[in-house]
Amino acid sequence: MTSTRTRRCAMLAAAAFILPVSVGVAAPAFADTPTAGPFGPACASVPKEGSGSLAGMAKDPVATAASHNPALSTLVTAVKKAGLVDTLNNAQNITVFAPSNEAFAKIPKADLAKILGDKTQLTKILTYHVVGEKITPKQMEKGTFKTLEGGSLTTAGYGTEFTVNKTAKVVCGDVHTANATVNIIDTVLTPK
Repeated sequence: MTSTRTRRCAMLAAAAFILPVSVGVAAPAFADTPTAGPFGPACASVPKEGSGSLAGMAKDPVATAASHNPALSTLVTAVKKAGLVDTLNNAQNITVFAPSNEAFAKIPKADLAKILGDKTQLTKILTYHVVGEKITPKQMEKGTFKTLEGGSLTTAGYGTEFTVNKTAKVVCGDVHTANATVNIIDTVLTPK
């Protein structure tokens, strides 16, 4: 009788798992499952259609894609002043931690003007935001990556909450362009 009871319990447990799937009810999502695709509060402000949309950005190389996104206009100006448009557009499988306009707005205007006027310093700062490999959200959970500038940056977090160098928050992450993954951040990173 005990083995019959054991078999019935096993069958009930199996039915509890199979039944929701067989009747078309979605299985419960696990709270710790990372989000696939773009994530973060700033993604809501990305245009829904056109070249600046997530789908539109996926068709263009990274510097061109950024030029279509209104939240990245200061970054685009900086990239042009540094002469990095072709470098970024021709690179393959890179990750760009792209400071938003709000990130640049945190820098006092006089300091920002000075940085934008110094091509060497500007290039150093911008290339510090670029990693020469494609980085997934899983890798960002606890990662250290070498930048094109030659230094390294660190990432930490999980799911849809990530920081870079413990100071910058990813506000719209895992955005794909034709040649890069973009993570829009809320603070400009400074190389050592």
